[in-house]
Amino acid sequence: MTLDDARELFPVLRRYAYLNAGTFGPLPAAVGEIMREQAALDVERGRSGKPYFDAMMELRAAVRARVAALVSAQAENIALTASTTDGCNIVLAGLGLGPEDEIVTTDAEHFGLAGPVFTSGARVRVARVQHLPPAETVATIAAEVTERTKLIATSHVLWTNGHVVDVHALRRETGVPILVDGAQSVGAIPVEVGELDFYTVSGQKWLCGPESTGALYVRDAERLVVARPSYLSQQSFEPGGRFVPTAGALRFEPGWVAVGSLRAWAAALDLAPAWRFDRIREAAARCRERLLAAGLDVVTDAGQAGLVTFRPDGDAAQVAQSAYEQGVVVRDLPGTGWVRASCGWWTSDEDVDRLVAAVA
Repeated sequence: MTLDDARELFPVLRRYAYLNAGTFGPLPAAVGEIMREQAALDVERGRSGKPYFDAMMELRAAVRARVAALVSAQAENIALTASTTDGCNIVLAGLGLGPEDEIVTTDAEHFGLAGPVFTSGARVRVARVQHLPPAETVATIAAEVTERTKLIATSHVLWTNGHVVDVHALRRETGVPILVDGAQSVGAIPVEVGELDFYTVSGQKWLCGPESTGALYVRDAERLVVARPSYLSQQSFEPGGRFVPTAGALRFEPGWVAVGSLRAWAAALDLAPAWRFDRIREAAARCRERLLAAGLDVVTDAGQAGLVTFRPDGDAAQVAQSAYEQGVVVRDLPGTGWVRASCGWWTSDEDVDRLVAAVA
């Protein structure tokens, strides 16, 4: 598959320089067609019966296996969720932390992680990394760890400045369990969960799946309580209260995902070319260089992931809106004065040039 072939998968690219996978990735035409097809089947044939149920369970297993391969894990360690926020809530609720416990997080987290952290009941210590270079991030987070720290909660790629956090080094150096928000990493950079404890996945962003798709990696399911049980959580249940949880991470799955969404996400996962990470690096590097050459203040250091954040001349929200009106899709980051571009494996040099022309 060439870059031109890859771009043909996404009809939106015929209209826009689409640089916002950090919010929603572009939907491939094949993904949209599968969703339409499944909706028509559901209307015509219904959503019941043993064949329907069995096919859905097989599809869930197939998607788990695909997601596991993305992060170099085993399928039994993967729970399907509706979002990274789902995954963060499952972990924080399942740990059962209290006011004597501490969580270390950063000042550059999306509310999808920060919300569950700050409502966990634990004391929260915040490492100030938003304006630091990537090389200082791990040491700054580790400096907040105390003997009461029960969890470190951070993103692999910070959603604001686009910097990559060496989460493996952080786990090794502190010895503290770590929850990683993978919303801006899985599909944008190579990921191996290794010795990490919990890792969330977004299906709708860099993986180009439908909304309400995601996953959670759990290294040891026995370390978490099933605090948000669903029908899928039970291996067996006896009226009166005896509950035996399903083996592995499947016990944490919060509920059904529409069959159309599952089929569509499976298809999207199969579309990404082997060279995707190389292209993302190239596109992000070109984006950064072109913005700098245009005299803009680029926040993101070189050699990070797919996000390139910059401070525009003028109000960030207005600049993002003006760019949209010129056929360039980016997003402003509220409260920062920054604009963020997401460079995907479908991003062309022309897309980058259109961005610079729209914001410089």
